[in-house]
Amino acid sequence: MNPDLSQNLSLLHLVLNASVPVQLVMVLLLGASLMSWWFIFIKMFALKRALRATDRFEREFWGGGDINVMYQQVAAERGEAGEMGRIFEAGFSEFMKLRRQAGMSASFIIDGTRRAMRATYQRELDGLESHLSFLATVGSVSPYVGLFGTVWGIMIAFMGLSSVAQATLAQVAPGIAEALIATAMGLFAAIPAVVGYNRYTHDIDRLANRMESFMEEFSNILQRQTTTTKAA
Repeated sequence: MNPDLSQNLSLLHLVLNASVPVQLVMVLLLGASLMSWWFIFIKMFALKRALRATDRFEREFWGGGDINVMYQQVAAERGEAGEMGRIFEAGFSEFMKLRRQAGMSASFIIDGTRRAMRATYQRELDGLESHLSFLATVGSVSPYVGLFGTVWGIMIAFMGLSSVAQATLAQVAPGIAEALIATAMGLFAAIPAVVGYNRYTHDIDRLANRMESFMEEFSNILQRQTTTTKAA
């Protein structure tokens, strides 16, 4: 291969000598890729913390301890209690508040408890799903942004041949190569974002199912307590 042609096809040379629109596309894709990796790592650590907190809470809750003592512990360490712990705190707090009011039926108390837990559950789920929309957007849009840079670069390369009597590989290759870099960068940004989005969506769905199951089981426990108290 011609040494000059090999030098002109180096990655750094192609990026620095690309047309301005293609360079803007590359910068945009690089920024999107860096932000995607940042959110991927943030979400990875956040979901690990949520899973550990959920496992710890379930062990303590189903270990047969006193619910009132557990409520006081969760209320004192709300930030470390995890999503399920905060759902438990919201539900039990509402349950005790409604039960202290005179004339409240058992069904009304349980409905109010469920609403309180459902509202907290939704807030916690929104927190777990934060930044996932960005990953989904990067995963779906980046290939098209890279393709735009490729089309533009190839168009510029062929337009440059209009004033040349005889086209050679040395004249065409740099323009096409710089255009294809945009496509590669689009895929480089999209693939990790799609993988991260799919993985984290699956993990969040599993956590959401566990939280919903807990809300139902906890509601049944409180309902039995309320029925027993009313009967007594």
